[in-house]
Amino acid sequence: EHIASHIVRRQRALRAEVRITARWPVRRITPVSRLSTQEMVSLVGIAAASQEGVRRVVGVEVTGINACPCAQGLVRGHAAERLAEAGFDGGDVERILELVPLATHNQRGRGTLYVGTDVQLDATDLMRVVEASMSAPIYELLKRPDELFVVEHAHLQPRFAEDAVRAALAGVLERYPGLDDGDLVLSRQVNFETIHNHEVVAERSATVAELRAELDGAAHTPHPTELRDWLAA
Repeated sequence: EHIASHIVRRQRALRAEVRITARWPVRRITPVSRLSTQEMVSLVGIAAASQEGVRRVVGVEVTGINACPCAQGLVRGHAAERLAEAGFDGGDVERILELVPLATHNQRGRGTLYVGTDVQLDATDLMRVVEASMSAPIYELLKRPDELFVVEHAHLQPRFAEDAVRAALAGVLERYPGLDDGDLVLSRQVNFETIHNHEVVAERSATVAELRAELDGAAHTPHPTELRDWLAA
């Protein structure tokens, strides 16, 4: 924000836009073995300035894991057939399938979350919102009990890329109920596929008012506000 405003004043510019990305080490504790480890998160700052004022965006980029719900559904159906053929009755089959995490393909995912607001935000909170939007967090250092925890956790919460985007958007509104209706939220999820030779990308941006209306049951906004339009407003 400071740099963008300085350029407008110094260069007598009509508009200046600045984007800065920094790598940030986050110290964490593994979920079971309680060992200290460190993850790298990207912090993103964006600001657009003009003679009328400045708009700023704070964001994070976080890595996690997503387990595919579609393949898991296929595995579940096939497993139910095999258990029935082995002599288990319907009630036992359902109980077994509820107790045992079912296989599916999974992939690392990169979640991006931007919030355009004058409210002071904590990047750690945004990081946690993004991590919670995916099937499970990941860790640089894992012992075997930690690996079991992460794998089971991911397969008990399978999510598509678009599911992660929806969860992140809802998570921001829940974490920051004081956001103004005119503030902007953008969520983007990239899944680095394992059984496909392509990546899967989902993205959604909208003002807080647009998102709140949809969560309250209103029809989907046909042309939600995009980041470039919000910055230029």
